[in-house]
Amino acid sequence: MHVAIIMDGNGRWAKQKGLTRTEGHRIGGETLKKIVRYADAIGIKYITVYAFSTENWNRPKEEVEGLMNLLTQYLVANIKKAKKENLKFRLIGRRDNLPSKMCRQIDKLEQITKDKTGLCLCIALNYGGRDEIVRACKSLVKDIKKEKYSIDEINEKLFESYLDTYNVPDPDLVIRTSGELRLSNFLIWQLAYSEFYFTECLWPDFTVDEFKKAINEFNLRKRRFGKSE
Repeated sequence: MHVAIIMDGNGRWAKQKGLTRTEGHRIGGETLKKIVRYADAIGIKYITVYAFSTENWNRPKEEVEGLMNLLTQYLVANIKKAKKENLKFRLIGRRDNLPSKMCRQIDKLEQITKDKTGLCLCIALNYGGRDEIVRACKSLVKDIKKEKYSIDEINEKLFESYLDTYNVPDPDLVIRTSGELRLSNFLIWQLAYSEFYFTECLWPDFTVDEFKKAINEFNLRKRRFGKSE
């Protein structure tokens, strides 16, 4: 099973508590750890989380810097824990405008966990669904110009091999917290047949019990993929 999560509401949670938005994001990071630990324990194979979008650069400088620092700390912590844990990590999104030190940490974390057999945590960092599709198109066009493929060979399977998520199955379920009812440019190709679960719960308050509710709701749904009953 593959669960995608739009972890929304950190800022609003922090405001309600009289805390900084950065502190809200930090607590949200702790929530993610609990959900990943539980998901791995029950046999979920993939979780993809929306950590930082291409549009998030437009947020206040202080918040962006706080988020980057938290993300760096998260990468470093998981590099240190990698030897004793069975989690696999994969980062999706563009890296050309990320700090070079962060890119080295991403590469290291992916490399040292590539053979792990537990849950695969895909972190969407500096990610945008439209941007991903445009980058995939450019790469495919370059290969067509090199005569690696012909126009007639282009199909969904070939195109998907150019996406950041190649070799990762499409999400079965997408969860969005905080009551918002939109995708916000997240995995817009991959979510074509995913089931959606929306909750008013803000991400820092999203517990394992809330996650169970989403899974139970998913299990009650009938997925037809365009077929009749």
